[in-house]
Amino acid sequence: MIILGLDPGLASFGWAILEKDRKSGLSIGDCGVIKTPAGELLGNRLCKIESELKDIIKNNVPDMASIEELFFVKNIKTAMAVSHARGVAILACSRAGLKINEFTPIQVKQALTGYGQADKKQVGFMVQKILKMQTLPKDDNTVDAIALGICLAHSCGVV
Repeated sequence: MIILGLDPGLASFGWAILEKDRKSGLSIGDCGVIKTPAGELLGNRLCKIESELKDIIKNNVPDMASIEELFFVKNIKTAMAVSHARGVAILACSRAGLKINEFTPIQVKQALTGYGQADKKQVGFMVQKILKMQTLPKDDNTVDAIALGICLAHSCGVV
């Protein structure tokens, strides 16, 4: 089973490929972040996200995707930017025929740490432990995408 974890954002969009096989369990296949420049037009930024996601899906052939649900934020401008990127991700995954699973930040934290109010450091620690990683990626959005993939694997009974 191959899982695509997605942490949508307009400036920094985290993604991760997790693989589950019978012998080695759950492992990280690849991960990264799609960056778009702040001064670029919104449509161009969304096109870049879509294009890179299509390549990631084509190159890794995931079976399903895990994406963060939009949660209430105080800054409506940030929420709108994230929702644009999230919509592009849902569209790209749907066009590729992927089943999309959505999780709130609290659900992800609960699945990884057992505590829905865990901080980023605690989530990162568990990502590193679960996947036996020497180091975590430097970008928090990438770590969050990995956590979303682990959450889906957990909900499927894989972890």
